[in-house]
Amino acid sequence: MLRPEISASYQELSEDVERGSENPTDERGGEMEVHEDASSVILPAVFLVYQTISDFREKLKHPVMSVSYKEVSLYDAPGIAFYPGKARLLSCKHHYYDHIPPLINPGQPGDIECTTQRINYTDPFTNQSMKYALVVQGPRDVKKKELVFLQFHLNGTDQDFSAIDYLLFSSFQEFINSPEKAEFMKDCESSYSSWKFSGGFRTWVKMSLVKTKEEDGSETVEFKQETSVVNYIDQRTKPRSDQLFFVVFEWKDPFIQTVQDIVTANPWNMIALLCGIFLALFKAADFAKLSVKWMIKIRKRHLKRSHQVRNHIN
Repeated sequence: MLRPEISASYQELSEDVERGSENPTDERGGEMEVHEDASSVILPAVFLVYQTISDFREKLKHPVMSVSYKEVSLYDAPGIAFYPGKARLLSCKHHYYDHIPPLINPGQPGDIECTTQRINYTDPFTNQSMKYALVVQGPRDVKKKELVFLQFHLNGTDQDFSAIDYLLFSSFQEFINSPEKAEFMKDCESSYSSWKFSGGFRTWVKMSLVKTKEEDGSETVEFKQETSVVNYIDQRTKPRSDQLFFVVFEWKDPFIQTVQDIVTANPWNMIALLCGIFLALFKAADFAKLSVKWMIKIRKRHLKRSHQVRNHIN
């Protein structure tokens, strides 16, 4: 035997089903409420999906620049290409710990203790005139603050201002190993910027290295420089057109800077987010549908009881 309460519940449920079949207008009203509630859930979800895809496309178009630093104790010795013109190299020495001893017989030929290479090649911009370059091996040991100190002498010039041009490239060893040194120098002059240092001064150049990784996987190298200029007090008895040039090259710090563009858009994150959105949409729609069905059932019971009360009164 079933308890009276359970029997009553089954009876009410059966009556609700029968009444639902007898009142199609109530079902249509419930369906309209379901559609309206589902639309209120779907529209925000569609907007969220659209916004997610738009953000993903924007991140693909605009990668983020990433900068990292690598510490080294020894650099690959750079190449320093001088274009002295009529000036002559008097001395070249390596020193350490930022110490340069006092000059002995300035303006006179001294010791050349650097690895040098002289080369002639065709100007890469005109392809007509010849250029003369003196390539010197740069410093390596950044921990010991290695520096290269050079002295040039210019006996006379017909120009109003005197300066010596130079450029830096990443590896002196690559230049030495190159079978086509003239072509190597032409490529360097086309790719790197050139600088100047003036006569009558000591120009101190502190170098730093920046590597940039391109989208195709290639890597470019660029030098950044910080220069300080100190006036040279010349106490020699000299002709008026006589000029001395002093220049120092040193690494600024032991850090190589690497720059590359990183795409922050992750397709797997977008897929996971869209899956979460669709799952939440499904759950919300299912919950809304069940809520509407429950409201319809409550309404049917209320109408039934109201009908019973009216019959009882009659």
